[in-house]
Amino acid sequence: MDPQPPADSTWWQGHKPGDGAVYSETCPLISGAGLPGGSGKWFQNPPPGYGGTVDVAALAQQAVKNMALVGPAIGIAPKPGGKSLVGLPVWLWDNVAPTTWGPNTAQAAAGGVTVTATGSVTQIVWNMGDGSTVTCTTPGVAYQQYFGAQTPACGHVYTVGSGKQPGGAYAITATATWVVNWTATTGQTGQITVTRQSQSSAIIGELQVLNSN
Repeated sequence: MDPQPPADSTWWQGHKPGDGAVYSETCPLISGAGLPGGSGKWFQNPPPGYGGTVDVAALAQQAVKNMALVGPAIGIAPKPGGKSLVGLPVWLWDNVAPTTWGPNTAQAAAGGVTVTATGSVTQIVWNMGDGSTVTCTTPGVAYQQYFGAQTPACGHVYTVGSGKQPGGAYAITATATWVVNWTATTGQTGQITVTRQSQSSAIIGELQVLNSN
């Protein structure tokens, strides 16, 4: 109600102005002959439906925003600044966290409606900077020295050195695709797909052939 009723009004139900608020109750008109309500009722928080219909889809988008999703936390071997050679595998992985791979859950609420959203990454597409892309549906495995010549779960083999690239390194972009499923207390459900990116680089040297003659 605007203005709010005086402090001694029974509509405050024993509360003081500033402690919640008094909202006017209205009754729908029936066939144009119904009577509008004129009473008031105290609520600590705005009651459901106050201010109009809640935009549930917008609440779902807000829930996704509340997840604070970021691009992959890139792990790469050789590490940035290090150097590998043509023909040797470059290992790629995501350092898994709720904001880089999931699962991640967040909520958003308004007007008595709450949306709960839960999402995870379904794939990471690695643009390797040499015209190749690598699609991985797992976060990959962090390289360890004892792996030796194993084939990486997620990786790439360059066939040309990076010497002619800007800065002498291949620019790598990792794009994660998040699929987020949401449900609202209204019973509505939906799915939102978003992407997040991160960048790294790889220095690749050419193999040197020694002539012993």
